[in-house]
Amino acid sequence: MTSHISPPLVLVSLIAVLFTQLRGQSVPRDPSLGSLAGQRSGSDWIRESTIHLPLDMKIGQMLAIRIYCDYPDFNDIGYRTTRDLIGRYHIGSLELGARMNGPNLVKSSPQRVAQILNQLQHDSDLPLLIAADIERGLASRVSNVPQFPFPMALGAANDVSISEQFAAITADEARAIGIHWALAPVSDVNSNSENPVIVNRSFGQDPDRVGDFVAAFIRGAHKKGLLVTSKHFPGHGDSATDSHVGVITIDGDSAHLQRFELPPFRRAIEAGVDAVMLAHARVPALDPDPNKIATTSPKIIEGTLRKQLGFNGVVVTDALEMRGLTALYPNEPSPTAQAAVDAVKAGADIVTLPTDLDGAYHAILDAVLKGEISESRIDESVRRILALKAAVGLNKSRFVDLKRVDEVFSRKQDFEFAQHVSDEAVTLVRNSGDSLPLTSASHSNSSGNAHPTRQDKVVGIVFSDSAKSPLGHELETQFMARQPGARFLHWYYDLREIESPPQEILSAVESADRVVVAAFITNLPGRKYAAGSRVVGVYSLMGPSAQLFSQILSLGGKKVTVVTLGSPYLILHYPIIQNYICTYSTATTSEISAVKALFGEIQNHAKLPVTLPGVAKRGFSLPWPIRQKTAQQVSTVTH
Repeated sequence: MTSHISPPLVLVSLIAVLFTQLRGQSVPRDPSLGSLAGQRSGSDWIRESTIHLPLDMKIGQMLAIRIYCDYPDFNDIGYRTTRDLIGRYHIGSLELGARMNGPNLVKSSPQRVAQILNQLQHDSDLPLLIAADIERGLASRVSNVPQFPFPMALGAANDVSISEQFAAITADEARAIGIHWALAPVSDVNSNSENPVIVNRSFGQDPDRVGDFVAAFIRGAHKKGLLVTSKHFPGHGDSATDSHVGVITIDGDSAHLQRFELPPFRRAIEAGVDAVMLAHARVPALDPDPNKIATTSPKIIEGTLRKQLGFNGVVVTDALEMRGLTALYPNEPSPTAQAAVDAVKAGADIVTLPTDLDGAYHAILDAVLKGEISESRIDESVRRILALKAAVGLNKSRFVDLKRVDEVFSRKQDFEFAQHVSDEAVTLVRNSGDSLPLTSASHSNSSGNAHPTRQDKVVGIVFSDSAKSPLGHELETQFMARQPGARFLHWYYDLREIESPPQEILSAVESADRVVVAAFITNLPGRKYAAGSRVVGVYSLMGPSAQLFSQILSLGGKKVTVVTLGSPYLILHYPIIQNYICTYSTATTSEISAVKALFGEIQNHAKLPVTLPGVAKRGFSLPWPIRQKTAQQVSTVTH
């Protein structure tokens, strides 16, 4: 086996010649790469590299590992470990992640991310393809960037040009800091209101409309030279289980899949999508083998995706560390090693985030040496991967110009556009008739009445993840700027720190004239429960939080307005809600938009992008109640 791992000296020299031109100090990239749809430059580089790379280096190109950009310096053990893994396994792709610090993601500035990615490129023998899960823009991975809302908010705004512009801004920002590849857009159709993992990551419930937004995202991203990924094939929106924690099954028959799940992927392929990510899901209508999921099924990858839908680009797995995959290998000493082999056999080109990197790497290598996988099959994947790298210019330069970073991220109009998108998405679903809009202090003081109207006693209650989370703080700041006499109370899901005990909250509700409840509904690890052999995730409230929420609604009745930040489906668990506003997102901009809506500053035309069974159908919304414009308005502060 050593002859495969250690190339002859002549090959080492040739490889050095091929890649030496890519090494060096930071240099500016060509900002005018143009549309990537159908564009594959550097054919000679791709061909020569595929011919001359030894087998072990080819296999390394098929592996993607997670990296972080919070290293304090390049001597940090975390950075050195990552650098060594890249060199040892000839890694082809990196996925930018963010560590958790309690309930919060640890994110670095754009300048720091660019510096670290440049250094990683410098320290790697082969050019690295950098990917990131940026479904709602860079804010999920990078600090001090525009805070776009989740994709379902774009679906509610119902304007595909917004999706295209959002993608173009995201692409320009991503390329400026060294990210080449978005693991987005989500092409799942969220048709199941009990879905615990997709929800507001989807553009909505209608397959054709989701396809419109997916295609628009691809157009916008390609304009600024960003590779894109349609996910999670063949569709994850009709599941009732989170594939991060268990095996899921998509039960629809073939006709259902053709009508609901596949259309957005067809549109993505027509729009020139660069990669398709597989769902860790059983799909009996496409492959009846209960031991096969899309990730490991030749029938789904080669049969449905490539032959039926005509996709010729890169097929990438979802993270191999997820229980939706590893649970299928209960007797394997290294589940991700065997899963990696099965995925490659099935037709996957890039295997992402194996828990056992060494095991996955050597398992694929051994499978080729034993004849279980042909080297020509490996070459197919390598050519596709190198084509992606050539498409973003990595055959010419792998570095970004650090001088351009501050310029890109200082554009005020991008931050303003992110706020505009959030404003356009807010949807009024229920209104008892006299609770909205709230009256700001400036409106009362400037009304011109000889006897100004008495200020309502307003109480705001925030349900959020943790006392250590920033969720809800911007909402409170914006609210208090308009109504300084309001009282705000906070209740935390994790109950580690109860700022406001239940009785204090209930007493405040009872004595208030108006009550606003802002519920941040996210997919937290703590909101899961065991249902037999399954672990079920809940996009709602649980335990003491659910009990307190019900008590507030019963006690407050019509005077309670609920704003849901995140999942719009909260009302399905609390049908007695009488005033209901959806923002579809937990972004800071959505907090600001929620306050604007409460005080009558938003008069948009957003519509529900999903059906709320028993409450409202897709496309529904109420007109915003109008109040008299005031001469004096409280200005909003965007971040």
